Amino acid sequence: MRVMGVDPGLTRCGLALIETAPGRGVTALDVDVVRTRTDEPVERRLRAVHEVADEWMAIHRPDVVAIERVFAQNQVSTAMGTAQAAGVVAMAAAYRDIPVAFHTPSEVKAAVTGSGRADKKQMTLMVTRILGLQKPPSPADAADALALAVCHSWRAPMQGRVAALDAQVSRSRAGFEAKVVEGRAAATRAAGVGRSRSGTSTADQERARAAARGMARTKGVRW
Repeated sequence: MRVMGVDPGLTRCGLALIETAPGRGVTALDVDVVRTRTDEPVERRLRAVHEVADEWMAIHRPDVVAIERVFAQNQVSTAMGTAQAAGVVAMAAAYRDIPVAFHTPSEVKAAVTGSGRADKKQMTLMVTRILGLQKPPSPADAADALALAVCHSWRAPMQGRVAALDAQVSRSRAGFEAKVVEGRAAATRAAGVGRSRSGTSTADQERARAAARGMARTKGVRW
């Protein structure tokens, strides 16, 4: 499976491609950083990110695109630009019918380093070791994109098994509920047949008892 990792950003957008092997084996195939000038209009910067990301998808044909999930930060303008960059990359993948997965920074850190609070230096060190790189990827956006791809390649199988288990549980629950409904309907039908065979309903039986009590009183019999 080929996984394209994307560390979204307007000034720098990290792109990486890895290939997975049986088990937890991963190999880095390509990595790059898209840079845009801060003095350019936002729409032109977004177009540049979209064009490069789309070109990557056309050349490398990834099976899935893993993008960092953006959270609100203290600098709202930075968070907005990051979210916009993530959006245009996701759109490029959608036009090519490539699945998109989003992972939070803490998920990526935990998958790669074992700690959701790892810093940039620890992340870069572990990415270098995991992928067997001769030197650490630079800048940090490149390392983050590689980490996102590695994170997805390791988390996806587990997520797939969990989804399959959830689907199995849902099917079992639906089958059980259908049997309960069918059983109740059968019991209702059986009760109706029993009443029709006896020829006397509960109300009829009560009226018969009342009539018997009336006859007994007329004869001076205490009921």
